Amino acid sequence: MSQSNESRETQASHATHGTIRWERDADGVVTLTLDDPERSANTMNAAFVASLTEVADRLAAEADTVRGVIVTSAKDTFFAGGDLAELITAGPEDAARVFETGLRVKKALRRIETLGRPVVAAIGGTALGGGFEIALACHHRIVLDAPDCRVGLPEVTLGLLPGGGGVVRTVRLLGVVGALRDVLLEGRRLRPAAARELGLVHEVVTTRDELLERARAFVLAHPESAQPWDAPGYRMPGGTPADPRLAQVLPSLPATLAQRTGGAPYPAPRNILAAAVEGAQVDFETAQTIEARYFTELVTGQTAKNMIQAFFFDLRAVNSGAGRAATAPTRPAARVAVVGAGLMGAGIAHACAAAGLDVVLKDVTHEAAARGKEHSAGLLAKALASGRTTEAERDAHLARITPTAAAGDLAGCDVVIEAVFEDQALKEKVFEEIGGAVAPDALLCTNTSTLPVSRLARAADRPEDFIGLHFFWPAERMPLVEIIKGERTSPEALARAVDLARRLGKSPIVVGDARGFFTSHVIGRFLEEALAMVGEGVDPVSLERAAAAVGYPTPPLALLDRMTLGLPRRVWQEARAAAEAAGETWRPGPGAAVIDRMIDEFGRPGRGAGAGFYEYEEDRRLRLWPGLRTHFAREDAAVPFGDMGERLLFSESLAAVRLLQDGVLTSVADANVGSLLGIGFPGWTGGVLQYVNGYPGGPAGFTARADALVERYGRRFEPPALLREHAAAGRPFHDS
Repeated sequence: MSQSNESRETQASHATHGTIRWERDADGVVTLTLDDPERSANTMNAAFVASLTEVADRLAAEADTVRGVIVTSAKDTFFAGGDLAELITAGPEDAARVFETGLRVKKALRRIETLGRPVVAAIGGTALGGGFEIALACHHRIVLDAPDCRVGLPEVTLGLLPGGGGVVRTVRLLGVVGALRDVLLEGRRLRPAAARELGLVHEVVTTRDELLERARAFVLAHPESAQPWDAPGYRMPGGTPADPRLAQVLPSLPATLAQRTGGAPYPAPRNILAAAVEGAQVDFETAQTIEARYFTELVTGQTAKNMIQAFFFDLRAVNSGAGRAATAPTRPAARVAVVGAGLMGAGIAHACAAAGLDVVLKDVTHEAAARGKEHSAGLLAKALASGRTTEAERDAHLARITPTAAAGDLAGCDVVIEAVFEDQALKEKVFEEIGGAVAPDALLCTNTSTLPVSRLARAADRPEDFIGLHFFWPAERMPLVEIIKGERTSPEALARAVDLARRLGKSPIVVGDARGFFTSHVIGRFLEEALAMVGEGVDPVSLERAAAAVGYPTPPLALLDRMTLGLPRRVWQEARAAAEAAGETWRPGPGAAVIDRMIDEFGRPGRGAGAGFYEYEEDRRLRLWPGLRTHFAREDAAVPFGDMGERLLFSESLAAVRLLQDGVLTSVADANVGSLLGIGFPGWTGGVLQYVNGYPGGPAGFTARADALVERYGRRFEPPALLREHAAAGRPFHDS
């Protein structure tokens, strides 16, 4: 071979096509390495779409010299999915562009898939959404069994559906029911072993070297590989919708879907179901077009924008530690004292131990503290039975928890988390007793949901190290921690609290000190509004159904029962005492009389007593108490069904705007994430402030609707001045 020919061969074997590197070895095996030079992660942006099209064209043109293809990545993750920054800006006017771009991606992947040569995905890191759709277009999928590696199609959790052929291919791989149940409607992020068990991947390996070795071995051993659905005699698992067996199941799917969503306005599950069923009845190419149309509808709609903003951008900001000062030093916790071994304290201790922290769990007696440790033992027993942990991991976890009744055993603890009953005097006593036992510079945290942190800090010698750390029950499972800054909390203490919450795997939001802070205050408005409607004579069944129809996971009367009706009454009594002590006039909410009658007149204080707004049998909720209709409901209660749901949503969003106006909230992301992860604000809204942004007409439309609610239902719906400013300027609520 001449020098010039050798040079041309070298150039042909190694090339870069935008975000994809091409390398062909002496055996004709082409390795496509996904590597966007402008990003830390590969995404399905315009540059990648162009690169993918160029590579597909080249593979088709040089098919005679290609023995097979390996698709891998140079990034820590295989491929991060769609470019959400691009998707969130697409409006109805962009529908044609979105649709054509989607078809362009599908066409390129289909050309590679039908090349007539083996195509292998060597997945060395997480492949979610568009990344896993690329893998599904490969004939063989091999995944590295790394601890943080996940694969799947989670688009439904962002209000979308897989738009790169994911619906079409999973339906043909697993069948309509299997694809919907196991992949598409849940949006699960699967570990490699679980993905292999479902049949989504073929091999799981333990090293990166083995990943590429196995990929190359498959290529060399399967010279004419193809997808199952392109093979002669292919039959869809479970049959097509024309099959009598599947035809019997299909009519139940919409009802099942409605039950899952409670009738709330989540268009993505509906579109996924439609794309799956319709696409199963036609050829592959037509199914791809159907998928693209349903995808375009979602991308250009408002719900996906709400959910992308909240569950990606806002959540990423919160989880990155945006609430702490960037200049504050990092000081990892090592030994944590949890004081109070009830369900909340035991759950906090479990979460700390799970994060690798040594925990001293203190209560008034050793027996009570030991019962708190048994809570962890019970949780770990279930995890062991389900294969989520090992005996060695269980034993190590339990060894990190030391139950005690002696304050002296807290010596050396650099963090204290007090988790006793919600009583100010009791909490103050705890900090007085342990102040000299823990490390002299220990971070002092109180797990309170309503009590002002600055007042509690007076019982501590070091108010600058004192902070609120509000966990949500069950603490070991709930993903949110609300961090409350006291008047004298230092930036260093705040940074330590944020870092601790992140170490525990929680999302930390940071709020200012006020009665109820953010989450308890806002959910209080939700419950008060529901009680107000009961007092107005609204049918209780309609009220609970209206809450479900707008997406609340637990309707208000059921939630009140679970909390016990005495809790809001006690909170109101404390608020009244505080207001009167400050010389202010106390005005009870419109629902206070309902709570008083339920407790004092009817003796129905909630689920714990077996009688509340609902009837119970052995702690199992049966039905709404018929007496609600007898004693409260009125036929002349003229509240339209749609107004019921909107009143609940508006009560919380307006409260959040007021807290932002008053400085209790300082971050829009904190408000949205806190409302979604902490108090069950409906996910389709994107959170309490994104709901304002996404309301028809934006903040101006929301303000106009609030003014209409004022006219009909009272001054509590009065838009705050900050909301009117945003409405007048046409400015949505976003962090700068």
